[in-house]
Amino acid sequence: MPLAATGALLTRAADARSAVAAFNVITLEHVEAVITGAETAGSPVVLQVSENAVRFRQGHLLPLARAAATAAERAHVPVALHLDHVRSDDLLRQAPGAGFSSVMYDASRLPYAENLAATATAVDWAHAQGLWIEAELGEVGGKDGRPALDAHAPGARTDPAEARDFVVGTGVDALAVAIGSAHAMTTRTAALDHDLLKRLAAAVPVPLVLHGSSGVPDHGLVAAVAGGIVKVNVGTALNMAMTASVRRFLTDHPEAVDARTYLAAGREAMAREVTRIMGVLADGTSRA
Repeated sequence: MPLAATGALLTRAADARSAVAAFNVITLEHVEAVITGAETAGSPVVLQVSENAVRFRQGHLLPLARAAATAAERAHVPVALHLDHVRSDDLLRQAPGAGFSSVMYDASRLPYAENLAATATAVDWAHAQGLWIEAELGEVGGKDGRPALDAHAPGARTDPAEARDFVVGTGVDALAVAIGSAHAMTTRTAALDHDLLKRLAAAVPVPLVLHGSSGVPDHGLVAAVAGGIVKVNVGTALNMAMTASVRRFLTDHPEAVDARTYLAAGREAMAREVTRIMGVLADGTSRA
């Protein structure tokens, strides 16, 4: 089917008090696994390509983007493409021509006033191109090797009043909020601040996004969706599933040299994880 628009998927999810899963992809195996897992779950999905993934692909966006778009168009569930954690204005400007309907413009490392100004400029340009824009306020942490801030550190958590003003001042379409998760966690021990999420959901007039969801236990994800999270970003969980499966395959088959054998095992493991996570999010929807 034709590529879906991220904004349309999230608008429908927000109206239904449900959430859309968004998975970061690095290789074609990631892309295929996410689509297979989503088809098994019977749910729409967002494929995300991060600026870090573009850097890994030798700085070229189009090879992975076009592969993802081609695979998405063959899917039996709606699939949207999202460009994630973009700091480069040059990369931002490549998004419309590469099949992306949405971008997460990340100026969260800047002080509030600079974040607001940079994001507003990006939003003005992106909206003129028909792009749907997500931003971040607060400090989720764990990105690019940065540690997550202490939960009580100034600016670590997203302030509801500041978030409302930020959304109004920038015109963003969705907001990633810092409520206790962190990127690149390999243990599922993040404790979300559900009271803060409730206040954010009441204050902010656009869909809320949870980054660093791989580190959140299932019950935390269920509560997050019930509490107002509309987009759930997952990356590390897929990489962990793939790596564990490949490692196990090569241990069991030390003679293996054909990359297709162990990559197939990794792809299957990621697909199972996608389906599992989507089931968890559906449970959160039922409790919303």
